[in-house]
Amino acid sequence: MKLDSNYHSVFKLTYHLVLVVKYRRKVINDPVAARIREIGEYIAPRYNITFLEFNHDRDHVHILFSAHPNSTLSKYINAFKSASSRLVKKEFPEIRKHLWKEHFWSRSFCLLTTGGAPMEGIKTYIDSQGEKHDHRTPVSHRTH
Repeated sequence: MKLDSNYHSVFKLTYHLVLVVKYRRKVINDPVAARIREIGEYIAPRYNITFLEFNHDRDHVHILFSAHPNSTLSKYINAFKSASSRLVKKEFPEIRKHLWKEHFWSRSFCLLTTGGAPMEGIKTYIDSQGEKHDHRTPVSHRTH
């Protein structure tokens, strides 16, 4: 696995974001999805975010992205939802027949971390780190 880095850290932060259209209206076709992706990719660098994968259904989108430790995920998601909502409704006026108020997206979203290792493997690895001491040995006799 390739890790990302900056001046002070090495990291691998990937997320799966699901955004759902308000009222689950089926208004996302290929041109609308392409525009949503374009908007998200345009905004992403301001938040140290990189799109890795994007796909859609008629009423929701899936986005796989990587982030930096200093990325403010909630601010990026809110900026993305706001800009895409405004621009998509302006550029695709037929959507207003299905979504007549100002919102395009549902208020909620689903954001999942996508670490490569299973949780049990990570727990086992962490448990195996450091010196293992016989609990019967007094602290003063341990060697470090």
